[in-house]
Amino acid sequence: MIRVALAVLRKDLLVELRTKESVPAMALFSLVTYVVFRFGLDRTSLEGDLAAGVLVVTLLFAAVLGINRLFVAEREQGGFDAFLLAPVDRSALLVAKALALLVFLVAVEVVAVPAFVVLLLGPAFDPAALVVLALADVGIAVIGTLASALAVQTRARDLIVPLVALPLLVPLVIATAQGLSPLLSEGGGGLDAGWLAVLGLYDTVFVLLSYAVFDFLLED
Repeated sequence: MIRVALAVLRKDLLVELRTKESVPAMALFSLVTYVVFRFGLDRTSLEGDLAAGVLVVTLLFAAVLGINRLFVAEREQGGFDAFLLAPVDRSALLVAKALALLVFLVAVEVVAVPAFVVLLLGPAFDPAALVVLALADVGIAVIGTLASALAVQTRARDLIVPLVALPLLVPLVIATAQGLSPLLSEGGGGLDAGWLAVLGLYDTVFVLLSYAVFDFLLED
């Protein structure tokens, strides 16, 4: 399974490098959203709960753009049928797509997080926030892959993905924002082990759930 997953992952990354359809759009969306928040809130700097909320919501909605296109190539070029006919573990496609989306999220955050620090963040950025964002990225990647696999089989893909993914991601958004809040505050505390545990448990539950149901989604 690992060999197949790596092969699909390599294909997806090469396609993105050539077409640049997802990551640039996600990064640009993040930057535009920061500008909207800057003028909409009429504030030049944010901290604490507000800063955490703006960062998490921006990254979440940017991720939806990548989720929408995650399985488009397989849908339009017959990749699903080829994968069903191939003598390979179908869960490899789940692993590959989740890893691809995770790579996209990390690439976007390389641009989006420094831009947030420059445009909106008042206090100094605490590098420990990257740990919280990493756990959030895993959850978004897994749930996003599951939602994309479900939505790509429908005509209203762009509508179904947010309707399916966003409610499932609400607990993750809350935990991420709560974990980031003290790290984005002036003189705030360090990492909150409780919220890290919540994120880790949430990621684990959805990894197992996605693995259990992905075969049925692929067949349907």
